[in-house]
Amino acid sequence: MAGVFDSEVFFAFSTYATIVILKMMLMAPLTAYFRITRKAFANMEDIRPGNTPEEKKKMLRSHEDVERVRRCHQNDLENIIPFVVVGLLYALTGPDLSSALLHFRLFVGSRCIHTLAYVMSLPQPSRGLSWMVGMVTTFSMAYRVLTSALLL
Repeated sequence: MAGVFDSEVFFAFSTYATIVILKMMLMAPLTAYFRITRKAFANMEDIRPGNTPEEKKKMLRSHEDVERVRRCHQNDLENIIPFVVVGLLYALTGPDLSSALLHFRLFVGSRCIHTLAYVMSLPQPSRGLSWMVGMVTTFSMAYRVLTSALLL
């Protein structure tokens, strides 16, 4: 098993998985940025002291920009976690490096485009197509994992 973890495919998977995990993690500070700049907080204690009770009540609200970033983050959670799990299993099946790189790069690219399309409110089908590319890529890797397991 040590040979698998030393392979170029596993190194590539580790690199691309780390990129999308970091991208997903950066969505939380981006949400905070939008909350602060839009003065739209979810909890009373998040509003800095010094504001009057009336001002605090006005800031305890939702804002379309904040909600858009939150939905994008939720979508990352729904797609990146399966990619990491399936991608690891896929890497363990010993695919060709070129095939693995294609899968990993397609997924990472699709998630980056998806985030830009979501946060910048780009017109559809940009967000939908980028989501679909990522989903198909993950399903393709899952298919390889299942067919490899069934052939054992």
